[in-house]
Amino acid sequence: MKKSTFFLKSAYTAFLAFIIVCVDQSIKGFMPIGAEKGFTYVAFVAWAVYFFSGCTGKNGIRAAIGYVVGVSFSIVISLLAGAFSSLGFFAVPLGVFLVVVPVLYLEKAKPWVDLIPAMFVASGTFFGVLTYVPYATYATGAVVLLTYGFIGLLFGWITITGGGMIVNALEKKS
Repeated sequence: MKKSTFFLKSAYTAFLAFIIVCVDQSIKGFMPIGAEKGFTYVAFVAWAVYFFSGCTGKNGIRAAIGYVVGVSFSIVISLLAGAFSSLGFFAVPLGVFLVVVPVLYLEKAKPWVDLIPAMFVASGTFFGVLTYVPYATYATGAVVLLTYGFIGLLFGWITITGGGMIVNALEKKS
């Protein structure tokens, strides 16, 4: 790839990052929590998930499904931890153990529900939102995480698709 093509592709990707920040600033006030700070970081994490998922539309959809599964199982972990609260220190670890074992078996499932890394990233990000965003609940955390997660995955697809078009257009001219 020529340096000029690489520069334009990089500028395109930087412009997409600019747009994500603008989107966040435009929609954060409509989110049920976190309006004062926004969630650009969630979109950027999901953008990276698209890349490590293989950079295809199909894998982007698998990652989106993984986000839904990851958030869902995180809620189950929290509910189990509450149910086991009498165990003190071991309540959350036991909830994690009981959920992660069946989640890992999804890797053996048919494609579409087998992208375990996306599930773990979504779960970790979801717990971050619940822990650090005031007044977050399971429902509000899920709305925010899935909204911004899907934005990030979409921008991953836009990055690869548009970047490929740029490279094809510019490299054919030479």
